[in-house]
Amino acid sequence: MSAEAASVTRSDDRAGSRTLRIGTRGSLLATTQAGTVRDALIAAGHPAELVIITTKGDTSMAPIARIGVGVFTAELREALLAGDVDLAVHSYKDLPTVQDPRMVIAAVPPREDPRDALVARDGLVLGELPPGSKVGTSAPRRRAQLAALGLGLDIQPLRGNIDTRLGKVESGELDAIVIARAGLSRIGRTDRITESLEPVQMLPAPSQGALAVECRADDPDLIAVLAALDDPATRAAVDAERALLAELEAGCTAPVGALAEVVESLDDDGRVFEELSVRGCAAALDGSDAIRASAVGPLDRAAEVGRAVARELLDLGARDLMAAEEGAAGVPESEGAADV
Repeated sequence: MSAEAASVTRSDDRAGSRTLRIGTRGSLLATTQAGTVRDALIAAGHPAELVIITTKGDTSMAPIARIGVGVFTAELREALLAGDVDLAVHSYKDLPTVQDPRMVIAAVPPREDPRDALVARDGLVLGELPPGSKVGTSAPRRRAQLAALGLGLDIQPLRGNIDTRLGKVESGELDAIVIARAGLSRIGRTDRITESLEPVQMLPAPSQGALAVECRADDPDLIAVLAALDDPATRAAVDAERALLAELEAGCTAPVGALAEVVESLDDDGRVFEELSVRGCAAALDGSDAIRASAVGPLDRAAEVGRAVARELLDLGARDLMAAEEGAAGVPESEGAADV
């Protein structure tokens, strides 16, 4: 771990009077994401600054399926526990589903559009790509759902930061890539999107597009400050999606998608109220089989609704489907989730 900032000692000042040190990876997307949290804190009267932490995920080109998606968060969390930073900003989908009791997710800010996006040559949309077109993505979830569409695409492995990925389309090395829309939106590159993929085509990764603002559990003053950044609807959606993933006991290489959305319904008296709609899927990596399930329930029982969808997927055979994939040869690397 290295911190590109002056050495600092842990402050015992209350959160409202000290400059808050925000741990982040150094990529353009990561610093942009953390910058939104910094700016919100400053606007609320809390001085804040970014502290860049280099993670193994930034320096290793090994397959993520082998070294684990935690390479994008481990050093940030170590710095947080050591007191080198006061809080850390993560892409929520990079965090393990089991929370470390020494830390707390103090805020989940409003979510960016969670859909996947296609960036293709000549402005093409997915259905216009000719059979045999080379489409880059290494996320098993995307590979599986693309294959299930039956378009005859040649799905190629893909890693690197956003500019590296976009460059493969610009150079003609690939005909298209599939990437999280949220990442492109946060760095102002939505003009490169040729199609935003609807959930009926491709369900996003659980908690895709959401940020997690994490701090130490023994810092109640900071927890109270960060709570002002929390968006209850986003937190409920992410809680449901991550509960679904945990119930499936699915790892970072599993082809699992999930999306929870707040929807309006009518009660028996015609009054409008909000519920949480949750959709989930598990698919064979080769696209030969896919299982989908959904449920609707109260926002204050988000995790229960997510688990209910997972149990339905399991009843439909998701465990056998995922077990077959875990034993398959040549399971590709997962994408560096913090950037996509």
